[in-house]
Amino acid sequence: MTGALDGLRVADFGRVLAAPYATMLLADLGAEVVKVERPDGGDETRSWGPPWSAGESTYFLSVNRNKTSLVLDLGTGAGRAEARGLVASCDVVVENFRTGTMERFGLGYDDVRTTNPGLVYCSVTGFGPHAGAELPGYDLVMQAVGGLMSVTGSAESGPTKVGVALVDVVTGLHATAGILAALRHRDRTGEGQRVEVNLMSSMLSALTNQASTFVATGQVPTPMGNRHPSIAPYEVLATADRPLAVAAANDRLFARLVSGLGRPELSDDARFRTNTSRVAHRGALVGELEEALRQESADHWFELLSGLGVPCGPINDLAQAFALAERLGLEPVVDIEDPDRTDPVRSVAHPISFSATPASYRVAPPLFLAPAEAR
Repeated sequence: MTGALDGLRVADFGRVLAAPYATMLLADLGAEVVKVERPDGGDETRSWGPPWSAGESTYFLSVNRNKTSLVLDLGTGAGRAEARGLVASCDVVVENFRTGTMERFGLGYDDVRTTNPGLVYCSVTGFGPHAGAELPGYDLVMQAVGGLMSVTGSAESGPTKVGVALVDVVTGLHATAGILAALRHRDRTGEGQRVEVNLMSSMLSALTNQASTFVATGQVPTPMGNRHPSIAPYEVLATADRPLAVAAANDRLFARLVSGLGRPELSDDARFRTNTSRVAHRGALVGELEEALRQESADHWFELLSGLGVPCGPINDLAQAFALAERLGLEPVVDIEDPDRTDPVRSVAHPISFSATPASYRVAPPLFLAPAEAR
């Protein structure tokens, strides 16, 4: 079956996560992606372990399927010449070097668009091309300076990073959206363009309501643990065994929640009648809800309350999360056969479903070939 991006050719000069995630999404949808890697070990994530799977970094495997690897030494004239030939044959370039690096190689946007005017050229940086151009962009640092850690965690824990490189992932999604929009413009006009995304701007955008609170009011949000600043109950509550996330975000859902807990009178309590009053009396509300919830297990309440239409769920580990996705028929894992490996490579499925042009899993993440082997 034809992919939505069949016929599109992408030169991927990205490393680590944000850019490779974007190019993998394009590859899943049918694009041909050529991953350019340096001769001294390739992408940094190839060496990031443990954990390993059959001797390969699971980090690298997570964002590099459906690509071929091309080992080039961009420090040599021959390597740069081959890279320019690759770019000339492509529709899209994605790179995440520090600002100015591709220009030093003769591969900057202004260098290559003269011979390939329809090229969409996406640059991913940490802090943009201006005053922050020399600052390295690492997700942990970005979660710190971009404000995410300031609203994550609690007063007891202190600022806490998210358990995955979320800023990189969000930036990769923004890169993908920008590339597709630029390709749509090219379809209409024949003109390529440069697309620039950076981790800092992506982080501020992804803070959505928290960022809006500051921008619109000047109020600086603070960490609230698993609670929501504007909704109650919208937090994690104790049960007889493990915690349960409950998101009763309006009066109707709250009434269903307390009815399911056998405490329907709480919806008529003046302290809890509206969301505003529930937020004001959150401490008392949590005490009442947890007194009921502690009578049964989280799984019990998940089944009962979900049946009533109340959004809730136990805090799953990843094994439990994938098991739930399997039970729901989401098919979250795919096995990619590879003639160069003994066993298939297990991979997380592409997250978007298409009725006519579904994602495909054509090749496993490429093995690294030393320069002599690569030739």
